[in-house]
Amino acid sequence: MSPPGFEDELPRIPSSVRWIPSTGRGLPTSTRGLSPPGRWLPTGSRGLSPPGRRLPTPGRRLPTPAAFPPAAGGYPPAAGGYPPAAGGYPPQAGGFPPAAGYQPQPGAGGYPSMPQTGEKGFRGSIKDFPGADPLRDVEVLRKAMKGFGTDENAIIELLGSRSNKQRVPMVAAYKTTYGKDLFHDLKSELTGNFEKLVLAMMMTPTQFDASQLREAIKGAGTDEACLIEILSSRSNADICEITRIYKAEYGKSLEDAIISDTSGHFRRLLVSLSQGNRDERETVDVSLAKQDAQKLYAAGENKVGTDESQFNAILCARSKPHLRAVFQEYQQMCGRDIEKSICREMSGNVESGMVAVVKCIKNTPAYFAERLHKAMQGAGTKDTTLIRIMVSRSEIDMLDIRQAYAQTYGKSLYTAISGDTSGDYKKLLLKLCGGSD
Repeated sequence: MSPPGFEDELPRIPSSVRWIPSTGRGLPTSTRGLSPPGRWLPTGSRGLSPPGRRLPTPGRRLPTPAAFPPAAGGYPPAAGGYPPAAGGYPPQAGGFPPAAGYQPQPGAGGYPSMPQTGEKGFRGSIKDFPGADPLRDVEVLRKAMKGFGTDENAIIELLGSRSNKQRVPMVAAYKTTYGKDLFHDLKSELTGNFEKLVLAMMMTPTQFDASQLREAIKGAGTDEACLIEILSSRSNADICEITRIYKAEYGKSLEDAIISDTSGHFRRLLVSLSQGNRDERETVDVSLAKQDAQKLYAAGENKVGTDESQFNAILCARSKPHLRAVFQEYQQMCGRDIEKSICREMSGNVESGMVAVVKCIKNTPAYFAERLHKAMQGAGTKDTTLIRIMVSRSEIDMLDIRQAYAQTYGKSLYTAISGDTSGDYKKLLLKLCGGSD
């Protein structure tokens, strides 16, 4: 006999569920033992319970199917429980936004640390021209050079409104269309600094850098400032590509060319920079920055003589965000800017080279603003330097260079170029400058 009301307490059993006796009798052999005895199972499952689901014991009301979480929901995503595989390794260059690194404070040596303006995104003055087509563009160039005289304004308007990746394909398109070499035709039609500027704009950045290094090394004198400028401001990938192009174009490795044309600690500085092996992580270990600052102090101000090798090792191998932190720590440690210490401890090319590396790392736009100012000040203009910087920085940080120039020298870069150059050369330079501040 069942107690009174017992039937009322029995759970309602859906029609889709049947009772499986504990013996398992009557079940197909393939399903025996696949579910614990005495459990309710949906008839459609035939004893095969979904993985990860707990079956109710007898006498309990079965939840509706909607109460079960989705099959995949019972487990976290495979990758979710573990940190990313690459997380434990140094990030690749550009893998993290600059904000993640050391936040430098303004320096005291006339060169503030890299400006934290909050402005992000593209900082160049030349952008891609919408819908540019190299086949149509070379028709403009051909028309400008064909016949008697040259339409320089057409060339200026075209090249001054195309990015490097839109200009470079014109070389192949010109030869495809007209069976002639564009560089040859440009050289035959143009002259002077305008010609040099146009030819520079038709090369890839690394081709242009390789040609500039070649010009700086060959001949009677060496343009040491050009070597330092390029090797201290380019990325590892850029330097590796420059060295590859240099060897292919000139039949001699860049390192061998440097060794044969320089000497002493300045040679070692250039060889180190030319390896393209600088740490490019954006994060900064403050304790390591303090250690490096102490090493620099011990190698210079705090000893008789100077250990240039220690300066070389730190300035050429450490990441730029790390070095900006080192320069801050050095300033706080000995009360003197790192540049002034180098000037006190070193002389000649190694002094100017080390100072240039420090300036470039501390504040790259301010470094280039100073280089441009020196190229245009006094009698005569160092047009090679002017062309190189205006072309190479026009799609990187020209807006920041213009800002640094105006802040430091009290007039816009646009005004300075306008007053120091002339003619078609001036017009195209101003296109690269992008505007007045």
